[in-house]
Amino acid sequence: MMNRTSQRGLTVTGLLFGGMAIVLIAVLGMKVVPEVVEYTKIVADIKAIARDPALQQASLAEVRQSYTRRAIVDQVSAVTAQDIDVSRNGSTLILSFSYTKKIPLFGPVSLLIDFEGATDR
Repeated sequence: MMNRTSQRGLTVTGLLFGGMAIVLIAVLGMKVVPEVVEYTKIVADIKAIARDPALQQASLAEVRQSYTRRAIVDQVSAVTAQDIDVSRNGSTLILSFSYTKKIPLFGPVSLLIDFEGATDR
């Protein structure tokens, strides 16, 4: 006869709770990851514009037009050119943005994320 204290294994209840936790994390990841990817594209776009030597002395309209072209290529819709704040620190171009994204999870539960980014000041 086998001693019960030496038995090892996973109970059905433990398996169900573990499976539900994994599914919940997977669903959350599938909904949040695309928003984070879009945010990283926006940050990359504004940093590329700020580093572009041709745009250092450009007008506000030219800077925004450059962002619009990059946003179309990257398929970014969360931030438009009008949402970008453009300023200068001497000859350095500074761009910044902020927005809030509400991600519905299930039923009445949503996740609210505040995104913001700026080029180095």
